[in-house]
Amino acid sequence: MLVGTESKEGHDELIEEILTWMEVNNLYVKPKECKWKMREVGFLEVAIGPDGIKIEEEKVKIVLD
Repeated sequence: MLVGTESKEGHDELIEEILTWMEVNNLYVKPKECKWKMREVGFLEVAIGPDGIKIEEEKVKIVLD
C-alpha cells in the first residue's frame, strides 16, 4: 500500500485513520516489512517522489555509461 500526501501536515493523522480502518476490517500489516515517511520509493521499476515519477537510475546505468 502506498500512501502519499501533498504536505507533511495531516500525514500522520491519515496514516492513523487508515490503520484504524484496517484493524476494524481485520486487515493487518507486518511492521518489519513497512517503510514509513519515505521521500522516494521504488515501485514497478520506477522511483516515485516529490519530483514526480522517474526511471530508477540503476535501470538506465548501462545505457548512460
